[in-house]
Amino acid sequence: MNFASLKRIKVADNPENIEEEEDDLYEHLTIKADPGQTLMRLDKFITLHSNYSRTKIQNAIDTNSVKVNGSSVKPSYKIKPGDAVNIYVAKPPKEPTEVLPEDIPLHILYEDDAVLIVNKEADMVVHPGYNNWNGTLVNALVHHFDNLPTSKNGAIRPGLVHRIDKGTTGLLVIAKTEFAMQHLAGQFADHSTERTYYAIVWGEPKEDKGTIDINLGRSFKDRRVTDVFPEGDHGRRAVTHYEVLKRLRYVSLVKCNLETGRTHQIRAHMKHLGHPLFGDPTYGGDKPLRGNMFSKYKQFVDNCLQMLPRQALHAKTLGFEHPTTKKWMQFDSEIPQDMKELWEKWEHYVQYN
Repeated sequence: MNFASLKRIKVADNPENIEEEEDDLYEHLTIKADPGQTLMRLDKFITLHSNYSRTKIQNAIDTNSVKVNGSSVKPSYKIKPGDAVNIYVAKPPKEPTEVLPEDIPLHILYEDDAVLIVNKEADMVVHPGYNNWNGTLVNALVHHFDNLPTSKNGAIRPGLVHRIDKGTTGLLVIAKTEFAMQHLAGQFADHSTERTYYAIVWGEPKEDKGTIDINLGRSFKDRRVTDVFPEGDHGRRAVTHYEVLKRLRYVSLVKCNLETGRTHQIRAHMKHLGHPLFGDPTYGGDKPLRGNMFSKYKQFVDNCLQMLPRQALHAKTLGFEHPTTKKWMQFDSEIPQDMKELWEKWEHYVQYN
C-alpha cells in the first residue's frame, strides 16, 4: 500500500482591502510521495491524495499549475518515490454570497474571450469586504460581464486573480473563464508575471537601484499593517527590485518591480528603506519627512497632501502569458493625473527654493 504525506498550506482570510496579496485567492497543496511509492501517472496520484475533481486536476496540469520537484512536467509523467508535487488551484466557494451589480464605468484597456485588462482608478476598492460592500470593482464587473469565474466565497470575487489596494491606481487582469483563472493563478503563484509600479517616495534613496529581499508579515501590534522581519523568523519572503528614475531633493520617483506579491509589499519595503511613499497614511508618508520645517515649507507639503490624499503608487505595467494563445501579453498605463501634478508641483518648488 502506498502512502503520501500531505500538507495543506492555509492562508488567513482577510476582509480588509489590501495591496498585492494574491496568495489567499488560491490554494496551495503539497503532496510528497513516500519512499515506497510505485510508478503512477501524475493525474491519478493527485486524485488519490486530494479531494479535487478530475476536471480541476486536469485543468491545473494543463495550465502548468502543477509542479513536480519545482518543475513543470507532462501529464504523462510518472510519480516516483520522493517526488514533491505542488498544486495551485483557485479556492472553492465557502458559502453562497451575493454581489449586487452596479453600473460603474470601467476603464478597459483590452478584452478578449479569456481576459480583461482594467486600469483601476484611485479610491476604488477591488472587492467587497468590511465597510466596503458597494462601489467596488467587483460590483462593476458583475454588472458589465456575465458568468465570471469565482475564486473565493462564491461570487464575492468573480474574475479576480490578483488585486491592488484601494488607494493604488493601475492595471489589473481579470479572468473571464475558469481555465483562464486557473492559468493566471498559476503564473501569479510561481511569480512568472511581470509587474512594474511607479511610486513617489520621501527623500532620495542612497543607491540608484537595488533589491529589497526581506520577509514581510502581519504586524503583531496591528493586523492592518505589514511589518518587516529582517531576521526571517516571521512572515514570508518578499522581494522588490527598485530603481530611482528622478530625484528632487525632497522626494524621488522610483520604479519598483515585484518578484513576489505580499500585502503592502512596496509600501512596507520602501518604509524599511527609509523612504515611505508620499501620502501613505499607514506607513508614515502623510506628514513632512524631508526639508526644513519652517511654516512656508510645511504649508507647501500640506497643499501637496491635499492634492494627493493617498499613497503615490501606480501599477504601471503588467505582463503575463495569455491563457489560451500562450503568447506573452504586455500592457502599459499612463501615470494618473494627480501623481503627474504632484511631481510638477515639487519640480516647481525645488526650482525656486
